[in-house]
Amino acid sequence: VDKDALDTQVKERKIQEAAEKARNEELANEMKQNDKIMCMLEERQKNDIRNINKAISEFQKNFQKPETRREFDLSDPQALKKDKPARLSDNDPQCTVSGLQKFMGEDLNYDQRMKFQKEQLREWSLQQQRDWKNTLADQKFADELYDKNRIELDQKTMEQQRKEEENKRAVCAATKDFNRTQAAELAERRKLEKYQKMKDDMDEISSLLQGDLLSENPEQAVSSFGRHRVITDRWKGMNQDQLMAIRYSQQQQVLEKLRLKEEERQRDAEWDRQSIQAARAQLVLERHQQRQNREHRRALDNINAELSQEQKSK
Repeated sequence: VDKDALDTQVKERKIQEAAEKARNEELANEMKQNDKIMCMLEERQKNDIRNINKAISEFQKNFQKPETRREFDLSDPQALKKDKPARLSDNDPQCTVSGLQKFMGEDLNYDQRMKFQKEQLREWSLQQQRDWKNTLADQKFADELYDKNRIELDQKTMEQQRKEEENKRAVCAATKDFNRTQAAELAERRKLEKYQKMKDDMDEISSLLQGDLLSENPEQAVSSFGRHRVITDRWKGMNQDQLMAIRYSQQQQVLEKLRLKEEERQRDAEWDRQSIQAARAQLVLERHQQRQNREHRRALDNINAELSQEQKSK
């Protein structure tokens, strides 16, 4: 029995070490996978930021040139080279009053000036419309790119959460199976120990009852001087009534011991049942928490989608 118990303990220790090693390897693989995903997400975010900055730079280079600004003439470095001479002709509008080339109130270039101003206003309006359309197109492209990246990130996050939940469920199932196997082995071992102990006790009682010391006839020790006297070298013990009383007391002790062992077995079984119920309650609580997390995540995604739609509508 001691050798079997020792072998069983060694087997249980090996099973526990194997399970612990498997859990450690699984956790290490999960950490590696998470690190890889985080590196990929960071690299993608950097590329997206780089592309957005590049698009902004290209837009500024193509549609926001300095010479297209309204106030560019105030800070034009080539202003002096482009400026007209002090006098071009007698009708030069730059001539002062003291030059007697043009008098106040004549306004000879009114039609040409008005036409030029209208053309300039038209050109400015068209330029503003083009800039506004380009700005809206860039904003739409940036929003679509942001939504696409957000959806991909959410999908990857949900996939990772699903894998983590599957791994947790697998670990819980393996732990549950291992605990059930341990409980069954423990119950079987206790049952075998109880049976072996009971068999040893019965064999011992039977041996004592049927042995030479107790089975011999006590009448051979009766003295010829009376039954109240015995021959000391032949006396084998008490009479049958006394022996029956002692045997009855021994049987009562054996029954009491068996009753105590049965109560101990029932307490152990109740403890195992409570442990299994606690494990089940813990598993139900974890599933309820995971369900709440998924609902919270779904509600948050709906809110983000509504905010995105509202931003697009604005």
